[in-house]
Order: sequence, then structure tokens, then C-alpha cells
Amino acid sequence: MTAQPSTTASGEKTLAMLGCGNLGLAILTGILSSLSEPSQTEETSFKPPTKFIACVRSDRSAKRIQTAVKPYPGGSVTILQNENIKAVEQANVIILGCKPYMVKEVLAVPGMREALRGKLLISVLAGVEGRQIEEALYQGESVPVSERCTVVRAMPNTAAMVRESMTTIGVSVPPLPKEWDDLISWIFTRIGKIVRLPLAQMDVCTALAGSGPAFAALMLEGLADGAVAMGLPRAEAQFMACQVLKGTVSMVENGEHPAIVKEKISSPGGCTIGGLLVLEDAAVRGTIARSVREATCVASELGKGTQRVNGTRR
Repeated sequence: MTAQPSTTASGEKTLAMLGCGNLGLAILTGILSSLSEPSQTEETSFKPPTKFIACVRSDRSAKRIQTAVKPYPGGSVTILQNENIKAVEQANVIILGCKPYMVKEVLAVPGMREALRGKLLISVLAGVEGRQIEEALYQGESVPVSERCTVVRAMPNTAAMVRESMTTIGVSVPPLPKEWDDLISWIFTRIGKIVRLPLAQMDVCTALAGSGPAFAALMLEGLADGAVAMGLPRAEAQFMACQVLKGTVSMVENGEHPAIVKEKISSPGGCTIGGLLVLEDAAVRGTIARSVREATCVASELGKGTQRVNGTRR
């Protein structure tokens, strides 16, 4: 069973960010940007959040958020410093965006479980399972469902800062109330695209979508470096490499299989097949696949306070 959505008397929703670092700020500014667009302010049956609370620890972080949200008049943003309980008490839905190792520090404090009672807690923490969040909150005590919060896992990536995130949302069992399900979809479509998958697949999604931008950036860097080595100016080489990746992605999104894209431009005796042979010699495709597999293994251990060194846990 899940708790039922909590609402204010006015029907307004308040979203609180517990930990508003790079990812949290990307989500917040993505939402604010969408609220500033005329198409998003039309009257609909769904009422998005209009008030926001960003929780931070330092003056520097508070000033950074203040600067980042200034251009967006679409919502009211309150910045609280070291006042997590107060933020949760005032919110209907909470995004948990602290570092994975800080879960207990943030949640296992007096008053937090009461403040979260009946509310929706969305975790964007890599490698931290819902049961770990509940253990931090309830510390093994038998707490009735009516007095609990509902925990949902979502895994955006760093492209949220340009509203091009690939976010995986863990499928809840039993299903969430429609109001909350719609709210989660609304939040993460503000910053990109979403896919819903079973919770058992969250670690591989963390590896593919969460770590993927770093892998893609490495490939982009290699394309540009090769062109620079052959005389192209760095700026033009990087610009061209970016457009090459964008164009390739567009072809695949429009239904072309990656293998067919590769085949279509590999003329007999041509430069493309020559370059591909070098990549195949270096086992680039297999190496990239193994990097996703390794990142998945590491992601599964992030919430356990362990890390692997040379294949063993430390």
C-alpha cells in the first residue's frame, strides 16, 4: 500500500529539494523554465507545483541557487540553509538529492519521519534502494502505512541542465495514485525524456543514462582530437564532432538501426571502412559495452558504503 497524496487547503503544491547541488539545481531550473513558457501556464486538470524550496548547507550554495533562479519568474523559490525539517513540513512532494552516503545524516534525524508522513519522497540518489531510505527513516520500527511516506526512485542525468536528460523512473508496486504518477511524469519531462522500468533495472539505467554522457563525451573528444591532429582548428573540430553525434542520434531515433547507419556509409575501399577497421581492431564496441557493465556493478554498490578495487570490495 502507498500513502495518499497530501494537499494544501488552497490546492497549491510545494516542491522541496533536499540537497540542491548540480542535479537538483538542473531539475529546479528546468521546472522554472517550463513554468515561464506560455504553453505550460494554460489551465489544465493537472496542477503543477508553483512554490519551491531549495535546501542547502552553505552560504556559497545559497548564493549560487539565488543567481541561477533569478531569470525565471514562473515560480516562488525559497532557499533554506540547514533547515531540512522546516522545508519538508511546508512541502507536498520532496526530491532527495543529497550525496548517497549522506542518506542517514539527512533522514535519520528527529522529526523527519513525522514531517514526511503521507508525502511523496522522490529519490534521485544513484545506487540507493528504497528500502535503504526507509531503514534510515524508520530504523527497523514497525510503522503503519498511513504514517509513512511513499518512496519513488528516479535517475536523471547531467543533461538535465540543458533539459535533455534521460530519466529512468522506477515502477512502483502497487501503482501510485494517479495524481502522484502524473506529478512525477510532469517533473521529469520538464528536463528531458523519461522511461519507466522495474526497480531491478535501476542500476544498469544509472550506468547507461547516468554515466553515459561521460562515455559519449570521451568519444566526442576523440573525434575532435583526431581532426585536430590532421590540421583542423579545435573549435571547428569540436563543433563538427557535436553535429556528427547529433545527426547520428537523429537517424537512429527516426528508426534507422545503428548497424545500418554504419553500413550505408561504408563504401568498398573507402575511408569509413578503413577507420572502422581501426576501431574494431581496438575492440572499441566491446570496451564500451564492458564499461556500461562495470558502471552497473559499481552503481549497485554506491548505496552500500563500499567500492570495488581490482574486482574486490573495499
